Amino acid sequence: MKEGFIEVTGGKVSYVIHNETADKIPLLVLHGGPGSSSYSLQGLKDLAIDRPVILYDQLGCGKSDRPDDDSLWTLDRFVEEVGQVRKGLGLNKVHILGHSWGTTLAAAYYFSDPEGISSIIFSSPCLSAPLWEKDQKKNLTLLPLEVQETIKNCEENGTTDTPAFQKAIEVFNDHFVCRLKPYPEHLKQGKHFRNPHVYQIMWGPSEFTVQGNLKSFDCTEQLSEISIPTLYTCGRYDEATPASTEYFSNKTPNSSFHVFEESAHMAYIEEPEQYRQVMNEFLSQLDK
Repeated sequence: MKEGFIEVTGGKVSYVIHNETADKIPLLVLHGGPGSSSYSLQGLKDLAIDRPVILYDQLGCGKSDRPDDDSLWTLDRFVEEVGQVRKGLGLNKVHILGHSWGTTLAAAYYFSDPEGISSIIFSSPCLSAPLWEKDQKKNLTLLPLEVQETIKNCEENGTTDTPAFQKAIEVFNDHFVCRLKPYPEHLKQGKHFRNPHVYQIMWGPSEFTVQGNLKSFDCTEQLSEISIPTLYTCGRYDEATPASTEYFSNKTPNSSFHVFEESAHMAYIEEPEQYRQVMNEFLSQLDK
């Protein structure tokens, strides 16, 4: 395992490379958020059987620098950051795996600089902010009425920082984010790696109403331009719904689609062996 820092616009980002000397095309992992970290994705190091696997914390979170400059929290700068990470690590050819917001970033990066990208894995994709918002409002209707009312009222009154809202969000998360009971203790321990401020600026106070600078992001009509092998995955109970994920896949030539039947948004933790198997099978076929 090799660890280090790479200089990017705004500061330094922390990276870890697993199985650096392996000879297959490396896999670069783009974590969710915005403002989360690679902490919960540590299990993906097990994909480093015969290829390097690189995880890094995007600027502003994890072990990376946290500059006090709100102008840095834009999609364009994060796209630039991916290119700087690739250049810093000499990743001329690379597979990209994005999860959640990481799929937003993966798509935007591909459309800006596709050279050397061998494939993309869109894991629980968010490729249209308006569609994501619409899906979450549908998901809310599946929850108890009092939970729906609490979330709606807190959003309307600007009280999303209250214990009542957080309790309602926990119910939503138990249904659509991670269905494991009890919730994995190691995930709770990684909470300090997050930066809610970045999430607030780019997305907003909650999943349900996009108010940040990603509000208008929608690359749906560009998906037909993706010319490389592409894999779309999600959980059966995912906030990145199977219907929307399949819709994106159908828009993308040379793509495949897989649903993890026992998972919500964190299939890599909820069904780790199955998740790794699906990823390895996809990447192995490309090696041939």
